[in-house]
Amino acid sequence: MSRISLQEFQSQETKRDLHVFYAQLRSMEPLHYVEDLNFWLTTTYEGTLFVLKDPRFTKDRRKISAQQHEQDPLFASIFQNMLTVDPPDHSRLRRLVSKAFTPRMIEQLRPRIQQITDELLDAVQERGSMDVITEFAYPLPITVISEMLGIPVSDRASFRAWTQAIVNQREDTRTALEAFLHYIQSLLAAKRAHPGNDLVSRLVQVRENEDQLSETELVSMVFLLIVAGHETTVNLLGNGTLALLQHPDQMNLLRADPSLLPTAVEELLRYTAPVSLSDERWASEDIPLHGKVIRKGEQVMAALISANADTQQFSDPTELDITRQENQHLAFGKGIHYCLGAPLARLEGQIAFGTLLRRLPDLRLAIQPNQLTWNNNPMLHGLTSLPVVFQTSAQVYGTQDAPA
Repeated sequence: MSRISLQEFQSQETKRDLHVFYAQLRSMEPLHYVEDLNFWLTTTYEGTLFVLKDPRFTKDRRKISAQQHEQDPLFASIFQNMLTVDPPDHSRLRRLVSKAFTPRMIEQLRPRIQQITDELLDAVQERGSMDVITEFAYPLPITVISEMLGIPVSDRASFRAWTQAIVNQREDTRTALEAFLHYIQSLLAAKRAHPGNDLVSRLVQVRENEDQLSETELVSMVFLLIVAGHETTVNLLGNGTLALLQHPDQMNLLRADPSLLPTAVEELLRYTAPVSLSDERWASEDIPLHGKVIRKGEQVMAALISANADTQQFSDPTELDITRQENQHLAFGKGIHYCLGAPLARLEGQIAFGTLLRRLPDLRLAIQPNQLTWNNNPMLHGLTSLPVVFQTSAQVYGTQDAPA
């Protein structure tokens, strides 16, 4: 039986080239056991699809032996949302927010997303340099999701510190989570007193209309919408920008032909793995997979980036090809837990990459690729910083002719 350690997942060497790491795993066998965290890991497209879609793999940890999966009450308070429960609770919770994330509703956000994108680039364009993560990839999605949820501008600065502590599993994770949950409780109280035309106000009103949304479910749902509504898109924009910089032929092709933006975003989702591992599932019974048996109560996760680079599913999967047509990637998952925010992430990606390449000529890395650092979360694949330089308007047009 092949066994992997948590340290292998978290090392900077692994993070720098996940394709090499997972190709090695796939070459050994399709199902591995991660000793440190006691879970099974599937690495093929076929196996990943099976795990994501088979209802025998439960998302609800409460269905597993309490003794085996005893949960800290603080952390338990964020595990009653649509990502962590099965039907019928999953269906009820997803229904409460799904209307806000339909392709039609998201398309109506296009002008505002474009405006935010332009304002962010306005702030750096004449400087000729920026950190893509802190000055572009983070503020764009956090502003969009905050406006959807009705979160005041003045409160958003705290989210980055809290989510980074939680995502990177630092020593202050518990303190950050306590502060985050306290903020959400205060936000809910404010929306009860003064409801607005936003998603949190609607969720509060739904609860007060006795639609079976408990206080814990409400807190957990808002937590999920804030974190999932921006953290993975930060990784898409950061990882995607780096991938384009490292493949100048693809970057130049996209700059010359913006009509390729939809397929380019799909390829960047497949290739860069904003979410490298799926979240946890547990076997509700003994389940055979790849010649082994995942016993009842055992945990299993799926390597999404590995599935998206499986040669049995994709031709030349380690090549970045923004014109790729056959691209049934699993970056947003599959089955009933397919990412609700997929239409929003796609639109943000198309606008962000299109505007970035149009407005910032000669975009290039400001440091060597081996100087870049990645977060240490085994599930989320994201850069901590991405310094770039580019030509200013004055350099492009000449000082006398630069547009006002």
